[in-house]
Amino acid sequence: MSYSYPAKPPLSPSDERTWATLLHLSLLIGVALWAPLIVWLVFRGRGPFLEHHAKQALNFHITLLIAAMIAVVVAVITVGLGTPLVFVVVIWELVLAIVAAVAANKGEWYRYPATIPFVS
Repeated sequence: MSYSYPAKPPLSPSDERTWATLLHLSLLIGVALWAPLIVWLVFRGRGPFLEHHAKQALNFHITLLIAAMIAVVVAVITVGLGTPLVFVVVIWELVLAIVAAVAANKGEWYRYPATIPFVS
């Protein structure tokens, strides 16, 4: 016996922009990795704009998590001299997430710079 679920309707452009903006700003409430992943999985197939932004945010936050871990290791190895590097990574993540949220809110297809494409 097979079950089929009804197809979910596509999101409106306004809803796509709203969700894309919120997922970029998820960094501010501490769910930077989880929000883009959940939004991408829940809304997959319901709007290319939102999917693009969810993937971009997920790739960016994974890349920055790796960069932050490397910065912490450098700070430990250099007995604290590399600590400013950790702050640079955090500020970089915060600034670019806000820039991406503004772009998403305007309806622009934003790509984070220097991001490893884990999810494409």
